[in-house]
Amino acid sequence: MALPDTHEPSLPTTRKLEFSAAEIGALAHLYRGEVYRSTVWRTRLDSSTNWAVVTTGIALSATYSSAEASPLPMVLVGLLVSVFLLFEARRYRYFNVWRARARLLETDFYAPMIRGEGVRLGSGWTELLAKDYCYPRYHISYGRAIGRRLRRTYAWIFVIQAIAYYGKLAIHPSPLTTFTDIWERAAIGPIPGHLVVVAGMLFHASWAVFALITLRVEISSRRERRSLIAMG
Repeated sequence: MALPDTHEPSLPTTRKLEFSAAEIGALAHLYRGEVYRSTVWRTRLDSSTNWAVVTTGIALSATYSSAEASPLPMVLVGLLVSVFLLFEARRYRYFNVWRARARLLETDFYAPMIRGEGVRLGSGWTELLAKDYCYPRYHISYGRAIGRRLRRTYAWIFVIQAIAYYGKLAIHPSPLTTFTDIWERAAIGPIPGHLVVVAGMLFHASWAVFALITLRVEISSRRERRSLIAMG
């Protein structure tokens, strides 16, 4: 007597190469969702930038309100802007997740469709996107996020803060006549003026070096990725 066949049905050995109409519609809704989430986080980035700009403006008003006003607000605002930069870098890491997904759909799903090439499943981007949904993670490090926001936005705020501070020392309470006078004007309580000036120069120089280092890391990372550049 023949035994019943207990073997499970074999799985297909080939994978389909194209999306169905229903799957394309689902991807379109997915893209809309990712764009919406990236827009929300983009708004949160703008809010922290606005805080940095407003506090810098308040410090400028306080510092230049009179010739006798202290330059200390311009020193303190540099520290406050640094805190805003760290907050914004953290938010940028979240924003970059949704932005990267939306960008990947644009470059590898919609662009081939618009060019009339059709949408293929075996081009690598589908596996990358699926893995990103199954195992979500940040696409860039915290240091790279700080570097990006620093180069694109906060570097200009720091430049304005530095020019305003040293400009205050140069013109108030009277135009600078000898270079040694700057030490007296820069003194903060018991802290000698030359230490304050040197600390300020080191503060801005360190941010400039950090921006250049993270830029080199960005360039190296892009060379390694080559393709699927959106995910990073």
